[in-house]
Amino acid sequence: MQKQKLVLIGNGMAGIRCIENILKISPSKYDITVFGSEPYVNYSRIKLSSVLQGETSFDDITLHHLDWYNKHEITLHTGETVIEIDKTNKSIHTDKGRAVTYDKLILATGSEPILLPIPGSDLEGVITFRTIADCQVMKQTAKQYKKAVVIGGGLLGLEAARGLINLGMKVIVVHLADTLMNRQLDDTAAGMLKRELEQQGMEFLLEKETSHMTGGNRVERVHFKDGTSRDADLVVMAVGIKPNVMLAKKANIATNRGILVDDYLETSEPDIFAVGECVEHNQIVYGLVKPLYEQGEVLAQHLCNIPTKGYQGSVLSTHLKVAGINVFSVGQFTEHPTIKSIQFHNEIVSTYKKVFFQDNKAIGAVLYGDIKEGPKLLDTIVKQKFIPDKEKADLLKPVDIRDSYTANLPRSEFICTCNSVSKGQIIDCVLGEKLTTIKEVQACTKASSSCGGCKPAVSELLEYISSDYFNEASTTSSFCSCTLLTEDDVVAQIQARGLSSKQEIMKELNWKVENGCNTCHPALDYYLAMIYPEYDHDQDMIYLTDKRNAILRNDGTYSVVPQLYGGTITTAQLSKITAVTDKYNLAPLEITSDQRIHLNNIKQEDLPAIWTELDMNLHSVTANTIKIINTSNGNDLCNCDKQPANELTARLDKETEFVKVPYQIRIGVSTCMHHRDRSITKDVGLIKIDRGWEIYVGGSSGRNQRAAELLTVADTKEDAVHFTLGFIQYYRESANYSARSWHWIDRVSIVHIREILFNEDHLHFLVNSLANDVKNRKKILVQHF
Repeated sequence: MQKQKLVLIGNGMAGIRCIENILKISPSKYDITVFGSEPYVNYSRIKLSSVLQGETSFDDITLHHLDWYNKHEITLHTGETVIEIDKTNKSIHTDKGRAVTYDKLILATGSEPILLPIPGSDLEGVITFRTIADCQVMKQTAKQYKKAVVIGGGLLGLEAARGLINLGMKVIVVHLADTLMNRQLDDTAAGMLKRELEQQGMEFLLEKETSHMTGGNRVERVHFKDGTSRDADLVVMAVGIKPNVMLAKKANIATNRGILVDDYLETSEPDIFAVGECVEHNQIVYGLVKPLYEQGEVLAQHLCNIPTKGYQGSVLSTHLKVAGINVFSVGQFTEHPTIKSIQFHNEIVSTYKKVFFQDNKAIGAVLYGDIKEGPKLLDTIVKQKFIPDKEKADLLKPVDIRDSYTANLPRSEFICTCNSVSKGQIIDCVLGEKLTTIKEVQACTKASSSCGGCKPAVSELLEYISSDYFNEASTTSSFCSCTLLTEDDVVAQIQARGLSSKQEIMKELNWKVENGCNTCHPALDYYLAMIYPEYDHDQDMIYLTDKRNAILRNDGTYSVVPQLYGGTITTAQLSKITAVTDKYNLAPLEITSDQRIHLNNIKQEDLPAIWTELDMNLHSVTANTIKIINTSNGNDLCNCDKQPANELTARLDKETEFVKVPYQIRIGVSTCMHHRDRSITKDVGLIKIDRGWEIYVGGSSGRNQRAAELLTVADTKEDAVHFTLGFIQYYRESANYSARSWHWIDRVSIVHIREILFNEDHLHFLVNSLANDVKNRKKILVQHF
């Protein structure tokens, strides 16, 4: 199939993160072209201050080197600006005369720094702080000049000021408001920050409004509206940013403050999307990394035809390290009669903590100095947890590490949402690589390498791992003894490199054992069949039609299994089975745990005659398939109506015939609560109740015995079928080979599975995918035979 042409305008963090997600979901769907106005590859703009302050180099903040673009066959044009969008001909035009057509277009034009429109702003030495080029100008200026004025007392201005002090300049920070970082901190925290920064050498002029600047060719003095002024060899304007909507406006794409988008990040024009700081969604423009990455994930799913509920907005939180001082803020912290607060203030060690409440929910928090409670507070506010009055103060109490937020977080939950890094992944890296610092965790997992908001959680988790209370083991292991790669790595490489056979996989991924082993062969067969349906076949199975199929046994004979839908059989069917058994000497018959009769020891030459004489649908059961059991047949426990359970069992039997799964799935169907215990120890259990069907998942009656969790209550039989089929298909698509259903649920979480299945579009997509897989597998099996 010919690839569609996808053009991305903007080589920044939001746009490239969207491309990353597209490559993970559907790496062969698009032919991708990227345009960036700066002459650089993709880098972390939020880490520019660390470059200015001399802590890191440009190479350290580079997110994707040129070889990444080449590896994924992405055409990259740096130092080239798109100046026109031709919607009629679906093409873009650049300042270098290049024209490129598109099927889908993403605008990730970001934002531009605000340059105050005052006299003198065009003088040499008046700059903004937004790019690598701005860093270079400041570094060169500091070699010759010594007096700098930074206009803007927000995070960016303070970081610029700290960098200029490190470069040997005397710095004055001018701020219009009466407190520093007034959007992130309350008055108390802002005052503490000001005093600390003054001790570091910064001078502040608060409630000052700049009127103009004077000088010859170069700026020499900054003047304020109150009539005062200050000398300056360099003026850095850090007064804010505004979405870059110029290109969109020129193309008559709807804009307000930003480019207007819907929940799927689509603009007012078909096939043109926007993501990042240039976007306005539900009247909000976001400037933090986390929401921009969330937008990129939603857009990638939409462009790859993966059903999604769309972008729903983001809860903003910031963890900042301003000139070496840790501060954290989340949610609302403005004064209001209905808002109450609890605070802790230790002036001796410069620690301040304040949580804001409305009714019985925390709605905001500010932490200064000690920010260990940040992860717990963020979780409490995002999830809108109910907090009674007697427990409100506990939010600020020091927590025993064994009772901390990260210690009690499930392994499958994300610590870093920007980069989708779970607690389990961090534990595996820390234990496997013997990591001890946040920087090492960043390098290994990317956790806390984007917005930095999860640094407190990463720090807390490191502390927990090194404590005496930590007793978890790493779950990371190689795929098998033939390779050092993990199972996820193998699957990712199959998709990224387009590997389509076991031999090719073993060669390209440097298998230590040339021909593999009994562990990796079935797993590779499964993954190849999921990725390339045409690969799917069973060497030990014959399939011609639903009534003409059989299983090849190790001794060279065959077995056939009459399909007894719902575990019930008619007298006519039983007579046929008995007659065939006697005629071809197939006794004894086997009745298995899934309520089916197996006819064994059949010679190949007898198969056609037996198929004809049985004239029944057959169920060729092989390894890792679905076994459906009606747990209510018989009247041993009650006289409740068995018909609904029989009908549901038969329906599921028909919908899941010939489906392969990572590990055998057992489904129990119970007529009523009298038979409940028989179903909640199955991978999927369905129990008839007055208002529908309870559906349980993740049970086990084997060595690892456990009760299933309630997934949902379906109102109708049809809903019960759809939820069950959707669960099975999502398990097939995302579980590792040989992973039991409960092991997979523990990894991805029951909450995540509900989020997927409760989305009607996604559920519909999964059910249809399963039906298509069943249909295609039958066709492939016929072709193979």
